[in-house]
Amino acid sequence: MDDHESFAQAAQRIYYEWDKALSDDDVAGLLALYAPDAVLESPAVPLTMGTESGVVHGHNELRPVLEQVAARKPPLRTYYRTGYLTDGARTMIFEYPRQTPTGEQMDFVEVMEIADGLIQRHCVYWGWRGVQVIRDDAYHK
Repeated sequence: MDDHESFAQAAQRIYYEWDKALSDDDVAGLLALYAPDAVLESPAVPLTMGTESGVVHGHNELRPVLEQVAARKPPLRTYYRTGYLTDGARTMIFEYPRQTPTGEQMDFVEVMEIADGLIQRHCVYWGWRGVQVIRDDAYHK
């Protein structure tokens, strides 16, 4: 974030750039949005990495997770969203709802803590349709 970018501007930029990079499988673009010591908590971590923990710290641990997510996304993982909410100072929240205008998608809520224009902490919460994808082992097929 440059000296003139407010939290609101950073949140808006991250909201659009993160989704675009994820949908384009642009791992370098995704990593550029995270602080070097960022923390990610997500069910995708053990699904794609075969770990017990769903938490990774820093770019060195985050990069292989993002590479695997990009390579192994199930078809139900699409990108319909309708906006985001913030506390105006640190946290942004947005949803990928299960129901979209064109059918179902995996349902997630993304919570990002942002400081200095970068994601510091990112927690991903999966809804019942996303959990069904886990049950069906769709990330491995």
